[in-house]
Amino acid sequence: MAHEGLWVQLEKLDGQKTAKRAKCQYLSNPERYILNMLYSEYLISLPDRKIFCCSKDSQQRPAKFLEQLCLLAYLINAKDMPLANKIVRAETLPGGQFFFRGLHSLPTEKLEKAFGGQPELIYQVSRKFNARRCEFGDASIQLYVLPRIPLTIVIWRSCEEFGARATILFDQTTASQLPLDALSTAVNLTVGALIKNSF
Repeated sequence: MAHEGLWVQLEKLDGQKTAKRAKCQYLSNPERYILNMLYSEYLISLPDRKIFCCSKDSQQRPAKFLEQLCLLAYLINAKDMPLANKIVRAETLPGGQFFFRGLHSLPTEKLEKAFGGQPELIYQVSRKFNARRCEFGDASIQLYVLPRIPLTIVIWRSCEEFGARATILFDQTTASQLPLDALSTAVNLTVGALIKNSF
């Protein structure tokens, strides 16, 4: 069973309290959570330990391995606390200076390749994720990957003198809501979804 340890942790938690912490819906008989990730709705069923994605543009499908990791880790770890409304780099999150390196480096190069020549494209692409425009760089957005986890993505246009640049920023509270390995996965899922919708 994929993520068995996470399922065991989740099953021990009070459903109503967990839903309040995670800003999602809890239903009993049978026990299940309804949780939004990247503007798609996921059904997390406890009795059979299954997760389904009910996206707005496709039929219900089983959640993929990495989606399951993010959803379960979030339900277990989310805190009922307000955003700090202070945007920070990944390296300044607790433990981030050592974690976001090498294999865990943020996928900014993919964003640069996809949007560096035409930064404004990210506005069109991110519309389906209910993103809002920001005032950073040549184009920037903020979107919620999970109900308590906003990501801010900033793109600088490539030119003759400089190559394209991209930055991914977080609310200061983010590491309290999700372990860094699950956060890294959530970021990669977000970037993958944006690039997929850019074609």
